[in-house]
Amino acid sequence: MGLTGLRKILVLTDLHFLPPGERIGHLDPDARFRAALAHALEHHADAERIVLTGDLTHHGAPSEYAQLRAALKACPLPVHMTLGNHDRRAAFFDAFPEAARDKDGFAQEIIDSGDTRLIVLDTLSEDAEVQHAGLLGPQRLAFLDKALAGASGRRAVAFMHHPPMDVGFDAMDAIGLLDREAFLEVLSRHGTVCQIMAGHVHRSIWSSAGGVPVCVLKSPCHQSPIMVAGMDEHTSVDEPGAYGLIYLHDGGVIVHSEDVDVPGRRMLSYT
Repeated sequence: MGLTGLRKILVLTDLHFLPPGERIGHLDPDARFRAALAHALEHHADAERIVLTGDLTHHGAPSEYAQLRAALKACPLPVHMTLGNHDRRAAFFDAFPEAARDKDGFAQEIIDSGDTRLIVLDTLSEDAEVQHAGLLGPQRLAFLDKALAGASGRRAVAFMHHPPMDVGFDAMDAIGLLDREAFLEVLSRHGTVCQIMAGHVHRSIWSSAGGVPVCVLKSPCHQSPIMVAGMDEHTSVDEPGAYGLIYLHDGGVIVHSEDVDVPGRRMLSYT
């Protein structure tokens, strides 16, 4: 039968760019991101746009944002970015002065794609007492409320760094979205958000929050294992990098997670 009205959105999260030559363990975040981006563009050249959902850098340093800017230089698609707990807002906007920001100075925007409104939210809190947890706060929640109220009958997909629910890992749940109940209350007021895309956990996770499907994507760089007692939020494993692929179509929203750089991977056929 096929999908009608199909549009593709590419999503990458938790890039963790470092200054030139530095590594996370033995992994080069720049090389890993470039490999994931190249794979996505090769196989999905018909995508409409790309959304990067935070932790663009590891320390929020200007040199790290410069690395990201260089990696995106030849990208042929529109790129939309928001911020995660490892980012720094001033350094980001210094490096990307053309990036979207709302009237309150947050990395937030609204993109209408046919019958779907894409809402990009900034969950970065730069309050030192928060320690990597996410926060929207009154201004960003008001932005969301207005974006949903003005959707003109469109369904909505929300993009954010911190997932709005627990994921079953104590260390990560301790640094989740602090005002998730207020966020979900705004969503329930309108009832038009049909999908939430998030990152932060470095693992493919499918869940729901307030009755809305949530997809948490892996990083192009390093991943989280299934956490058990004694592991903290810094525990990582060298698994394949990945990116997300969203199909927007007349019948709904479909989300895929695509691994890249799998050693020895080849196409198989069977009967």
